[in-house]
Amino acid sequence: MLDAFISTAFHWSQLLQPQFYIEHGGLWLIMFVVFAETGLFAGFFLPGDSLLFVAGIYSTNLANEVVATGNEYIDLLVILVLIAAAGIAGNATGYWFGRKVGPAMYGWKENLLFKRTYLEQAHEFYEKHGGGAIIVARFIPIIRTFAPIVAGIVQMQKARFVLYNIIGSFAWVFSMLVGGHFLQKWILSQFGFDLKHHLEIIVLGIVLITTAPVIMKLVFNKGKKA
Repeated sequence: MLDAFISTAFHWSQLLQPQFYIEHGGLWLIMFVVFAETGLFAGFFLPGDSLLFVAGIYSTNLANEVVATGNEYIDLLVILVLIAAAGIAGNATGYWFGRKVGPAMYGWKENLLFKRTYLEQAHEFYEKHGGGAIIVARFIPIIRTFAPIVAGIVQMQKARFVLYNIIGSFAWVFSMLVGGHFLQKWILSQFGFDLKHHLEIIVLGIVLITTAPVIMKLVFNKGKKA
């Protein structure tokens, strides 16, 4: 029965849709996605920014999976701490992986899940921004997946990495969750427009905003080479 459900109701494109994770796994699946996208190189395609923004819209529902507080601010705090912890663990895993086997990755054969250019871009980003790249990278798709691996490869001091890791994770999760929660609240009260019924617009907007720097960099570099 489960196999039949998967074959008829599931399509791989759903993995790019935040509502899929909220509906089929809730808070715990969101935490796993954040962990995978920020620590496992195979998780670079997962919808980190848009997922967190939409999670902010559903913050009360998600927090109720852990504890029913009846207070929207405590609900936000609960999911903030849990999701940020997953992000911290993800980056720590990427850092450990980088220290152990990272250098050998430059010789890996490219495939659907691994492109050497991603690693090179993250390395360049790290060289340009230093330790602060661990914080800034949280807000840039693909780069945030490989930045901790690069930090491990270049043997970044552990204590320094831990500090930037914690700050970056809380800053990223906080901004996305709070943004989603209060934008939904404000638009609903001012215009009676429920973002829960128009998530595709929100997701498209976030994808365009967060990927713009990456696209511009690729276009700019291509222009320079030409």
